[in-house]
Amino acid sequence: MTDEAGRDSLAARAAAWVPPWAREPEPAEAEPEAEPALAEAGPVAEPGPVADAEPALAEPGPVADAGPELEPAAEPEAEPAEPVLFDVPPAAEPELEPVAGPEAEPAEEVPPAPVVDLRPALEAILMVVDEPVTELTLAQVLEQPTERVSAELASLAAGYTAQGRGFELRRAAGGWRFYTHPDQAAHVERFVLDGQSVRLTQAALETLAVVAYKQPVTRSRISAIRGVNCDGVVRTLVTRGLIEECGTEPESGAHLYRTTNLFLEKLGLDSADQLPPLAPFLPDDVDEIADAQRG
Repeated sequence: MTDEAGRDSLAARAAAWVPPWAREPEPAEAEPEAEPALAEAGPVAEPGPVADAEPALAEPGPVADAGPELEPAAEPEAEPAEPVLFDVPPAAEPELEPVAGPEAEPAEEVPPAPVVDLRPALEAILMVVDEPVTELTLAQVLEQPTERVSAELASLAAGYTAQGRGFELRRAAGGWRFYTHPDQAAHVERFVLDGQSVRLTQAALETLAVVAYKQPVTRSRISAIRGVNCDGVVRTLVTRGLIEECGTEPESGAHLYRTTNLFLEKLGLDSADQLPPLAPFLPDDVDEIADAQRG
């Protein structure tokens, strides 16, 4: 080949040359050509750039440091929860202390009473009373339960009766009192009365019976039932404490009379309801007779 022909072929080849980025190679043909190129370049790439890239990637290590930055953020969140849990028990303790105090005090104040021996104490009090005394009064004086006092009184009464004493303990006029035994009444009357008669007259007994069964009742009604004037007898019964005034009648303004506790005590009754029925002994038209005598 001549020099001119070589130049022409080089010029033609240079004109026909296409840069690699402008080429349109087939995909299958380009891949095998790239592999040897990479293989040939392999020994050149080993020394420097590839090794330098790895430390460059490792340098972002500060990203791993973000872990410790998150941990302190979690710690302050747990700290406020701890005081809340520890604040609850102290608040509950002061509430229990004052409640336990008052409950224990009354328990210590209740038990001092049951030391009293009721039998001699009741006997001593009943020896000096002037009128029947109730279980409630005795319980208050002795600072004992009323139920215990009532049971002891009943036991004393039964014991005296069983022993055949010259006295007995009875409940009358709503209370308890010692009385002489009925079997010894003759001896007691002879000693106390010394021959003086204090018995009520027949008129006084009749008047007292009318007051007992018709109470409260006026003097005029008593006189109407008996058929005689009863003013003097009524005054006698009031003086002896067997009847008493208890107000006035709304229509006429006359004084009303009723029996007293002394009357119940003398008869051994607890209330006027224990009187025997009087209906068989009275006429049916008692009120009509009284109204007729008034007119």
